[in-house]
Amino acid sequence: QGQLVESGGGLVQPGGSLRLSCVASGFTLDYRSLGWFRQAPGREREFVASITWFGGITRYADSVKGRFTISRDTAKKTVYLQMNSLKPEDTAVYYCATDSSGNFKSATWGQGTQVTVSS
Repeated sequence: QGQLVESGGGLVQPGGSLRLSCVASGFTLDYRSLGWFRQAPGREREFVASITWFGGITRYADSVKGRFTISRDTAKKTVYLQMNSLKPEDTAVYYCATDSSGNFKSATWGQGTQVTVSS
């Protein structure tokens, strides 16, 4: 059974930056997509960004375009989410996910990492 482990969350001031990491183990990643989702208190989990392991094709939610960048390191089996110009509304638990369909409906999820943007 594969596993995803996120890290890099924390408290940051508005306008600041954080980089989240997600290490994947136990998967053959070649034909998978990896994605970041987030869930704020009282809200449903929402898509943030995704990347295909083969080819590195990326997608972003409109709310983070131009501020967040998803990338991968194939040697380390790690996907990153660089978050810049953070806003209080970015506060949420951020989850890493992977599946082979690209729609994440049957994804394997990580445990999540808290990101808090506050002054």
